[in-house]
Amino acid sequence: MAGRGENLLLPRKMMMTTSLMTKQRQKLHRHCCFFKQHLKLSISLTILLCFLGFWIFQSQLLLLSSSSSNSTTTMNSSKTTRFSRRVSPTSFVDPPKIAFLYLTRRHLPLDFLWGSFFEGADASSYSIYIHSEPGFVFDESTTRSPIFFGRQLSNSIEVAWGQSSMIEAERLLLDAALDDPANQRFVLLSDSCVPLYNFSYIYHYVMESPRSFVDSFLDKKDERYNPKMSPAIKEDKWRKGSQWFTLIRKHAEVVVDDELVFSVFRKYCKRRPPVDDAKGKLNLKLQKQHNCIPDEHYLQTLLTMMGLENELERRTLTYTLWNESASRMEGTGWHPVTFSYSAATPQRIQELKDISHVYYASEYRTEWCRTNSTAVPCFLFARKFSQGAAMRLLSERWI
Repeated sequence: MAGRGENLLLPRKMMMTTSLMTKQRQKLHRHCCFFKQHLKLSISLTILLCFLGFWIFQSQLLLLSSSSSNSTTTMNSSKTTRFSRRVSPTSFVDPPKIAFLYLTRRHLPLDFLWGSFFEGADASSYSIYIHSEPGFVFDESTTRSPIFFGRQLSNSIEVAWGQSSMIEAERLLLDAALDDPANQRFVLLSDSCVPLYNFSYIYHYVMESPRSFVDSFLDKKDERYNPKMSPAIKEDKWRKGSQWFTLIRKHAEVVVDDELVFSVFRKYCKRRPPVDDAKGKLNLKLQKQHNCIPDEHYLQTLLTMMGLENELERRTLTYTLWNESASRMEGTGWHPVTFSYSAATPQRIQELKDISHVYYASEYRTEWCRTNSTAVPCFLFARKFSQGAAMRLLSERWI
């Protein structure tokens, strides 16, 4: 009986085992179906994304193709081509204009001199743009010369010496001036600059040269290059010079369209804080920070990186007399010598006009001042001049 009972249980066990295997197969089949469905969905999404990416790529190519008439600049370090946001027309209102770009702290203390400078000049041959502190308006209550009324930028920023805000303000001035296609030359001036010649002479001097005037030189002893700028900015492209430029339109567009170099400068080129007795021992730590003055390197370095150095007169048109001990004072912040009333003698002004060359000791280079192979005076402007010195220039009719 026991044997017969065991024989009856055997088929039941086999049936249970078979049922279990069937359930496992069904479960496995469901998993396989689920996997296949997800695989098909993934493949479909991948194909869809590929088509979408291809469509976007083609759209960008068409956009770039339609902008081919714009000026282009090639950043050698990144191999990226950028297209100018403006199209320079083949014709514009005659005559071409000089855009005078004033970088001021607040008002124009020498407005009376510049008002006389522009008096009698053809209004269609120049434009005026002023970067002042935010909210400052040039009107009858803030300037003695009506020619400056309403010339301030509406998007000005707070500017600090030795900070990237300085070059940002310069870029804002260029950006505003580029909106007028007749502006073909762009002259950056400070609020203490004076002209050394009349409008007609300066206009023809600047317009007759096909080049920009940018003070630019290589100083191997310079320690302002920050290795963290590499590889975006290579050390062999690092240049130094005065910030006071005169640019042709092509180069002005390069400056305004730049995004890479400016962003690197803003991050890695910063002035070291001056020594402050109130900070005590903290000064030791602060003075170990890297020191860099953006406005003395940005434009020169950018144009060199863009392969445009051979399109420059590598000198500024603005004369500056620096304090002889300037190199030792850099940590505390130094400034050019200011011409007072007694210093602005006819003899001294004539000496500035007679300068025919500039020597760059770091390059052992003598830059002879020429325009189209013709010898010309090196400087058209000078700084820094006090109100008394400017009044003497005006009263003695030196411009």
